[in-house]
Amino acid sequence: MMKFLSLFLVALIVSLFIGSCSQESENSEVIVSQIDTTLIKDGHSYSNIEKIRTIHLDLDLDVNFDNKTIYGVARHEMENKGTDTAIFDIKGLDIQKVTLGKDNEKETDFIIGTDNELLGQPLCVKVEPTTKYVNIYYKTTEKTEALDWLSPELTEGKKFPYMYTQGEAILTRSWIPVQDVPSNRITYSANVKVPKDLMALMSAENPKEKNETGEYHFEMKQPIPSYLIALAVGNLKYKKLGKNCGVYSEPELIPACAYEFVDLPKMIHAAEKIYGKYQWDQYDLIILPYSFPFGGMENPRLTFASPTLLAGDRSMVSVVAHELAHSWSGNLVTNATWDDFWLNEGFTVYFEGRIMEEIYGKEISDILALIEFQELEAEISEIRKGKFPEDTHLKLSLKGRNPDDGMTSIAYVKGAFFLKTLEQKVGRELFDKFMNSYFKSYAFHTITTERFEDFLNKQLLKPNHISFNTKEWLYKEGIPKNCVKIVSPRFEVVQKLADDFAQGKDIFKVKKKKNKITRDKYITQEWLAFIRRLPAKMNPELMRKLDEHLNFKGCGNAEIMTEWYVLGINSGYKDIRPDMEKFLLKVGRRKFLAPIYSTLAKYPEDKEWAQAVFVKAKPHYHFVSSSTVEGLLHPTEE
Repeated sequence: MMKFLSLFLVALIVSLFIGSCSQESENSEVIVSQIDTTLIKDGHSYSNIEKIRTIHLDLDLDVNFDNKTIYGVARHEMENKGTDTAIFDIKGLDIQKVTLGKDNEKETDFIIGTDNELLGQPLCVKVEPTTKYVNIYYKTTEKTEALDWLSPELTEGKKFPYMYTQGEAILTRSWIPVQDVPSNRITYSANVKVPKDLMALMSAENPKEKNETGEYHFEMKQPIPSYLIALAVGNLKYKKLGKNCGVYSEPELIPACAYEFVDLPKMIHAAEKIYGKYQWDQYDLIILPYSFPFGGMENPRLTFASPTLLAGDRSMVSVVAHELAHSWSGNLVTNATWDDFWLNEGFTVYFEGRIMEEIYGKEISDILALIEFQELEAEISEIRKGKFPEDTHLKLSLKGRNPDDGMTSIAYVKGAFFLKTLEQKVGRELFDKFMNSYFKSYAFHTITTERFEDFLNKQLLKPNHISFNTKEWLYKEGIPKNCVKIVSPRFEVVQKLADDFAQGKDIFKVKKKKNKITRDKYITQEWLAFIRRLPAKMNPELMRKLDEHLNFKGCGNAEIMTEWYVLGINSGYKDIRPDMEKFLLKVGRRKFLAPIYSTLAKYPEDKEWAQAVFVKAKPHYHFVSSSTVEGLLHPTEE
């Protein structure tokens, strides 16, 4: 470390003492036409964006697969309000030097603060009151949590390595030194060097084919929060699906992708019809390897997606509708803090349902909503038994906790049903007018729950003399009594079928072939409803009979298999173990891993088996998933 001037030390000590990782302000008013960052309270960043903030980030990155390291320079163009200290977030990074200036760089002093297991460290840089450019030279380390480095055998083609990033919620700081707070939106550019036989892609304007140099340039001209900066490197090929959309994947998956996502152009058209023009120019998907921890991640211009969506029957395309909807809710209008996460996800689940309804009909969107509502009710029950029953509020209080704790059905489904209930109360025409005004007013800005509540009252409820229990939805536990009720005849049919089977009726014995029950007779969500309707502890012989006819345990549909495995574990149905082990060794999507491992952890013999499987599977998982499973199998003693 370099020596410091006393003035810098005094300023630094004062800024850290008053809480550089939690910006406080008495003023709760936000003017959309101005920068909102000075008014945001954020408990998940050290950055002092109220004094100096990044407005553009230029990256020089060298991706080295030999030692699984990114060597980088992060060049920050900053808006400086006269401070002499700039604070950035870092985690697991090796900071080599920091310079000031654009053309004639001059090295400057910096301090790296105490490490925090959750937040990482503050990188405090000495600047001048007029400094506009801060350049941070660094490299990633084995502690970098955002990166997933995959050996060839973990890819579809088995010949080339693969690497991708996952930044949400606060992991971007582990591969780029940034002011890692969602309230600060920035533009970015990047020069990325990768091995010549691989292609690099980012959440930016992308190439459509490999070049001979392995050097790629990227521009993201619309301002985005730092968690949406993303990079993927692999043996990739592009398939155009429409005038401004397509899909990247390993060559081996291109035919399956082209089939599965054929309706993507229709989805974009449907979304624009409802809530206005798509404002990111291009919408592409990239299908990542199985280790990817989520179904999808809405990185602008390039949604990252799991290969578990390739169900072969287009039954998982609602995930694509969801990620597309994020182009409006989340990417265009962003939660100002992770306590406001429902503003990203609740709006998106609502919009996803509208897109699905527009393309596939209300019957399908209702089935999807009912399945989600079942998951919401189950999760509320679990949260109420835990340490933080207030986590069933839409507006959260996550300071000192991992923002991932807020990534529950509350944000997604309670948020969506809040909006569905509002729509039912005021009528769709009036509600859509309000939503269009919301997306237009806050485009490329961030928003808090309190600011949304004020906007809702002023733009929709008061002008139309509508009384609505907004505060109960936002700030109280559970589901309000006025929550909209959804009924689905198809849902009821499969639930009756499950009741008949559980009561001993042979549902597979039919006189006419056309009435024979096969797995393709119902869509994925109907089978989920069927399985969930069965007794919580099922006779293993009855489960064996269902597998003989429907092969739930090895059907290849991750949604169905997960539901079946959980029921099987609770029922002592050991037949599932070989297929379940293969599944756990292959799939890294947290949505599926968490319920399976948590159920296994309830039973001593199953827990011992799960721990042995996890030892083998852990190298196949991204940090996001492996840390979740670690917590389930080896909970911290309190």
